[in-house]
Amino acid sequence: MLLSLTQIEIPPGQKVLLRDISWEKFNEILTDLGEQRGTRLAYARQTLEIMSPLSEHELDKCYITNFIESLLEELEIEFCPMGSTTFKNELMQQGLEPDHCFYIENEAAVRGKPRLDLAIDPPPDLALEIDITSRSHPEIYAVLGVPELWQFDGEILEIKVLESGQYVSVEFSPNFPDLPLKTVIPEYLNRAKTQGRNRTMKAFRAWVQTQI
Repeated sequence: MLLSLTQIEIPPGQKVLLRDISWEKFNEILTDLGEQRGTRLAYARQTLEIMSPLSEHELDKCYITNFIESLLEELEIEFCPMGSTTFKNELMQQGLEPDHCFYIENEAAVRGKPRLDLAIDPPPDLALEIDITSRSHPEIYAVLGVPELWQFDGEILEIKVLESGQYVSVEFSPNFPDLPLKTVIPEYLNRAKTQGRNRTMKAFRAWVQTQI
């Protein structure tokens, strides 16, 4: 008797690799698993990775997402948060679900669209990956053409930009030039965990105002 993927339980922090998965099968699996799930998927070279994040992973993702949204709001920059939307490109045979992502420069191009197709729509301008469960796939982001990738390993925030098909670490985000976010965001993240979210977010927004 064949097992359905919905019958397989993946413990937090663990992953399952399925090999020799065709593009058609990948799309069938996406449909079978549905959107209301806690796992994340990545697909490349006919290998599908299904990962279940740790609670620490999710906490860091939520806080850093809050910081990014606060930055954009305080700077009065329109944006579209797309969460862990599945991004895929059939021509490139690649797909993945970021921890979180944002349309910023290309926000107007996707505004109001219920579904995105990277064959015709632009990729997100900024993607966030929490590497605590070691699931970042920069090579897939590069193929999909995501111009900026943030990776956080629980201590260090790396900001990378896409140059000639590869990611290069930079000191400042192109979306937030001249702001020392590589040091400031981990600092405020630690404060949120010790002093509380609301108090920290208020302090972070006040800091952003001093930089404007």
